[in-house]
Amino acid sequence: MVQVEEKHNRRQLTSSYLTSVVSIMLVLFMLGLLGLLVLHAQKLSNHIRENIGFEIIMKPDVKEAEILRIQKMLDATPYVKSTAYITKEEATKRLSKDLGEDFIQWLGDEDNPLLPSVDVRFKAAWANNDSLATIENDLLKQQAVKEVFYQKSLVHLINQNVKRISLVLLLLSVLLLLIAIALINNTIRLSVYAKRFLIRSMQLVGATEHFIRKPFVLTGVVQGLIGGFLALLLLSLVLFAALKNLPELAQLQEMEMVVLLYAGVVLLGVLLTALFTHLAINKYLRSHTDKLFN
Repeated sequence: MVQVEEKHNRRQLTSSYLTSVVSIMLVLFMLGLLGLLVLHAQKLSNHIRENIGFEIIMKPDVKEAEILRIQKMLDATPYVKSTAYITKEEATKRLSKDLGEDFIQWLGDEDNPLLPSVDVRFKAAWANNDSLATIENDLLKQQAVKEVFYQKSLVHLINQNVKRISLVLLLLSVLLLLIAIALINNTIRLSVYAKRFLIRSMQLVGATEHFIRKPFVLTGVVQGLIGGFLALLLLSLVLFAALKNLPELAQLQEMEMVVLLYAGVVLLGVLLTALFTHLAINKYLRSHTDKLFN
């Protein structure tokens, strides 16, 4: 009879342990998934902003040496990501390709209206209307520059949408973090609640609070580690499937950020389980015997 009861108790403890690990894993998986979404969304927004077209059109009589000087000057600035010198001939080839026919044969080389230009791509932090307007004014002071062209309305729309998406992701992150904390807290409290009489028995035989608390906290840390690594396994599978179906995501991938996210998921799992286990144990260490039956 005693052996049957011991087996039953062991099954209950194993079931409670597995339930805690699975719950922690699922919560950390959702947090990690949101983290991956935030990382890729940020990278995508930067990629879009850094590819906004900004064209510096030169005057027809400007020498190539002057154009190259301006290009070199732009490359040396902190806000430019890349530049490309587009000669008159290159501009003609591009337009002919877009139109699907060689329009120069109708106009003649002397009447070619296209001018040489410098195509500029800015770093994401500078790709907004205020910064671009300041840069435009500085460039127009150059004698070789005829005009600067970029789509102001498109820049404004992109930045406005990026701000909205960032705000939504921030609110979603905070909400999910609060839910995760509440779920892990409840999971740990239920796990400790199942062992409340064991805690009281250890107190009655003279065990100190530190002696009682230590194995429970260590068990919580192990649960956090296991749950964290299982969550990373699921995240890796999701990331692998996403990259397989959308190879373009590889361009947005930064392994250093992903590794930091993975480390953060495991660390968060360990810290939360250790903290909530500590708090739950303290509650039953200082509870009256009558309250253990509630």
